[in-house]
Amino acid sequence: MVHAIRIHEYGGPEALRWDEIEVGEPGPGHVRLRQTAVGLNYIDTYHRSGAYKLPQLPAIIGTEGAGVVEAVGPDVTTLKPGDRVGYAPLIGAYAESRLAPADRLIPLPSWIEDRQAAAMLLQGMTAQFLLRSTYAVQPGDTILVQAAAGGVGQILCQWAKHLGATVIGTVSSDEKAELARAAGCDHPIVYTRENFVNRVKDLTDGQGVPVVYDGVGKTTFMDSLDCLRPRGFMVLFGAASGPVPPLDLQVLAAKGSLYVTRPTLFSYVAKRDDLMASAADLFEVVHSGGVTINVGQTFALRDAAEAHRALESRATTGSTVLLP
Repeated sequence: MVHAIRIHEYGGPEALRWDEIEVGEPGPGHVRLRQTAVGLNYIDTYHRSGAYKLPQLPAIIGTEGAGVVEAVGPDVTTLKPGDRVGYAPLIGAYAESRLAPADRLIPLPSWIEDRQAAAMLLQGMTAQFLLRSTYAVQPGDTILVQAAAGGVGQILCQWAKHLGATVIGTVSSDEKAELARAAGCDHPIVYTRENFVNRVKDLTDGQGVPVVYDGVGKTTFMDSLDCLRPRGFMVLFGAASGPVPPLDLQVLAAKGSLYVTRPTLFSYVAKRDDLMASAADLFEVVHSGGVTINVGQTFALRDAAEAHRALESRATTGSTVLLP
């Protein structure tokens, strides 16, 4: 028997329970994984609250982790006991041990520590598809990153800078402005005292930016549209402040024939070849020093409720890791 954080009903952080569970032996195509680190991500709060419904309750939430293979199913030939692996996105991460499909696990290079892996895979591969596929950032582009001091935000800033872009980012405080600047953000905007739309227009000579990466959602969406140049891309990849209300598509025409997309990592790494290619691109940019993964804080896994409260109150910076 091991322990896991489960929800028995949707709700606030208090819905997270530290339960004893039985993991069992892996079946065909699966392995049993002893987890050493678990990543905390905003999608976890959506699963907990019911904003994103789960197939059934009770359920173990969490979509990212790292650990060591303990046992393999009868037909698994690509992994063996003792192998270090990570994964994202794969629901069921908030556990000391778990079963997982072998074809969704990513072997970890020796230079990546477990905590670093758990902090980088979901957020890093999210940044990878946003910057390389959803809108392919080019040298000389000027882009806007909302919540630039957050986990994904810091990776976006660093990677975009590595690609030759000029990065504008919004933050809530001077402290977070310094974190964003250290991550490669050329122009941090403290939105609590400055209108970021006006500042973006000033920084771009009134033209606007070709792309906005917005993981905040409800409170920033319409203003983000006003930061775009004609035919610009509005990339909404999260909803930290709540879901965006229904949009009259005529607004996009009036603001300059804009594009809007709501991508998810699940869609971009559904095939194993795409998953491995995304991970390889991430590993390469981290190994080269183009991106540094900042583990801003850690919590014990059993204290996941405390970690959720910190995340939702915007008290965290960089990535957060839960330790089984």
